Amino acid sequence: MAVAIAAARVWRPNRGLSQQQQFSSLDDKPQFPGASAEFIDKLEFIQPNVISGIPIYRVMDRQGQIINPSEDPHLPKEKVLKLYKSMTLLNTMDRILYESQRQGRISFYMTNYGEEGTHVGSAAALDNTDLVFGQYREAGVLMYRDYPLELFMAQCYGNISDLGKGRQMPVHYGCKERHFVTISSPLATQIPQAVGAAYAAKRANANRVVICYFGEGAASEGDAHAGFNFAATLECPIIFFCRNNGYAISTPTSEQYRGDGIAARGPGYGIMSIRVDGNDVFAVYNATKEARRRAVAENQPFLIEAMTYSSSPILPPDPHSREPTLTWGPLPLCRIGHHSTSDDSSAYRSVDEVNYWDKQDHPISRLRHYLLSQGWWDEEQEKAWRKQSRKKVMEAFEQAERKPKPNPNLLFSDVYQEMPAQLRKQQESLARHLQTYGEHYPLDHFDK
Repeated sequence: MAVAIAAARVWRPNRGLSQQQQFSSLDDKPQFPGASAEFIDKLEFIQPNVISGIPIYRVMDRQGQIINPSEDPHLPKEKVLKLYKSMTLLNTMDRILYESQRQGRISFYMTNYGEEGTHVGSAAALDNTDLVFGQYREAGVLMYRDYPLELFMAQCYGNISDLGKGRQMPVHYGCKERHFVTISSPLATQIPQAVGAAYAAKRANANRVVICYFGEGAASEGDAHAGFNFAATLECPIIFFCRNNGYAISTPTSEQYRGDGIAARGPGYGIMSIRVDGNDVFAVYNATKEARRRAVAENQPFLIEAMTYSSSPILPPDPHSREPTLTWGPLPLCRIGHHSTSDDSSAYRSVDEVNYWDKQDHPISRLRHYLLSQGWWDEEQEKAWRKQSRKKVMEAFEQAERKPKPNPNLLFSDVYQEMPAQLRKQQESLARHLQTYGEHYPLDHFDK
């Protein structure tokens, strides 16, 4: 498949830099154990741009037309519709929960807007038993694996149905049954952890792969270096999936790194690498599927850099409404996008820039164009699905709001098999405090 060798074509060394010396015998050639190289007779530093930029692999153009028929994954109608419905349902949930935070109903939220294609395209190419380590913007992977809307809402509201029992901040999902490791807030900590899990899978001959998602900002953390190097030297069946959306919170890529993105780092570690159009769900699917096949068969890591753009449209909430507003897809009214509800991205990027991506190149729009061209979707189905998905999300949303918070005593459980004395002392201290000052806390909102 062309996907598998796309990056290899880019990384041919430029032998024209200087004259290489010819050797009459093997003994005259470099024998240093630290690198595979040849002697040269000219002092010359390698320039950062000695190798041309890694190309961006894509399957569909922006109008949803297949560019090269040999790269068409030929997915059945049912699977393509699941891709589309997962993306749009995620988008619907994002809009409602974003507005919920703006109305003070939840404390925090991060949307996945503009990156839906990277989630569902990669998730569709994995086996359901493959282990997922996410960062905090991979809700679409869980959505594709049929994680219930009720549990998404329960986690963000921290109610009694939350699998984490209200201990995590919103969007920190986890699900053992769906092989999705609970998300941690610190950036990049999941990268070396994922490599360890992949090494364990290799030793167990588990015939599974680990996929680890992160952003280009997290790739600047030391954990990324450690993870890449361990994965390469230990030959682990892992896919490093980098979502490069151009901004690490408020830091543009021009200030984040000087090299050719993240995929360019892979060959330096000895990792097979490719760059794909993250707004093309089929390109993401093909790259992930081939990486998964080879990672399991050959016990080696792969790096996928998905180029995309993240934005979270602000729709002004009605302070008198009890129901969040809802739209999806490219939004002409989209004003600006934020990293999270704690961020104001107007300080570092322009309205025109965001509007361009909303109107011209959105993964949902591109897949919709494809569906329409295949005769698998029409405007009536679109209207019906919008109504249906909105109803499903609102029902889960209203149910989550009605449920109480977990019992405060759960703060102290599930860490030790037998509670240590110091922790028991803290629990007793909290009980005394609430007995004395309980009237100042909304204890009626908590499970008894």
